[in-house]
Amino acid sequence: MNMKPPDLLSSSRFSIEIHATRGSAGASAAARAAEILRCALRERGEARAIVASAPSQDELLAGLASAPDIDWGKITIFHMDEYEGLPESHPATFRAYQRRNFLSKITPRVFHGICGESPDLEAECARYAALLAEAPIDLLCMGIGENGHIAFNDPPVADFCDPLDARVVELDEACRRQQVNDGCFPDMESVPARAVTLTCPALMRAAHAVCIVPGPRKAKAVRDALLGPVSEACPASILRAHPDAYVYLDTGSASGLGNLLRSC
Repeated sequence: MNMKPPDLLSSSRFSIEIHATRGSAGASAAARAAEILRCALRERGEARAIVASAPSQDELLAGLASAPDIDWGKITIFHMDEYEGLPESHPATFRAYQRRNFLSKITPRVFHGICGESPDLEAECARYAALLAEAPIDLLCMGIGENGHIAFNDPPVADFCDPLDARVVELDEACRRQQVNDGCFPDMESVPARAVTLTCPALMRAAHAVCIVPGPRKAKAVRDALLGPVSEACPASILRAHPDAYVYLDTGSASGLGNLLRSC
């Protein structure tokens, strides 16, 4: 099922697909992301992508890694965020997630990881921001958190006009609890309190955004993002101002969209 949410900019291309299963949603999202990369490779001979790191992204990344006719040797990969203080070898880091779920299946031109264990995180933010700024980003593959966050831009710290592209943030309780719910940590005490994240403006500068959000635990965040105000109170709502965004849901994550469903 395809539909458009209300209050979109007239210049925006924004579509929502609702699938019966998360597997189907992931396959469709992967097909869209793959075509975006192919187009960039045809037009410029290279591509640059930012990818999220979470169980919600498993199907998208698996499908993208197996997509045909993508020359990964010409594609630069970034990720969105990283915990403070954990070495890359820690299984819960997002660099470890990327290596397990994506980089083990492809050979990109380069993968730029965020070093959350750096003794100077402000310098690490500046380093990573400079890498992002070297050329445009073609593709953003992302999800939406249970509290509406994108990357680690939680409602208390999200800033749609942030002057920085990467910064150190405090993680709010709902965000840290999600990491436990996702099985990434055994308990709240094990979840780091701070992280490095790409900011909302940095993410939204990607030319194309592919967002996959499976599962009923995300239903409220999806409803707020698509039907509520465009506000930092639900950081994911900024997607509605993106010029080319595609959202993929399953029946669980779409279960709060009754009014939108009836309007289509």
